[in-house]
Amino acid sequence: MKGDPEQRAILLGEYIAEHGATVRAAAAAFGYSKSTVHKDVSTRLRSLSPALYAEVKAVLAKNKAERHLRGGAATREKYSHPPPI
Repeated sequence: MKGDPEQRAILLGEYIAEHGATVRAAAAAFGYSKSTVHKDVSTRLRSLSPALYAEVKAVLAKNKAERHLRGGAATREKYSHPPPI
């Protein structure tokens, strides 16, 4: 793992809270794996910064609630164009 885990958890938490980002988007932005980001913001952040953890938890809950809508939109877009001949 790169860097200090505590610093990384705070940085990722701030990014997710500020941008409303998904775990996948935060992982791509910082070059970490999704599992590392999820571990940092769900476990480490709780003990480091409870206030930031609450913000991140709310964003992740919103993203989880909207997940099925984003998947449906992606499928609709995929099949909305006629197949190439």
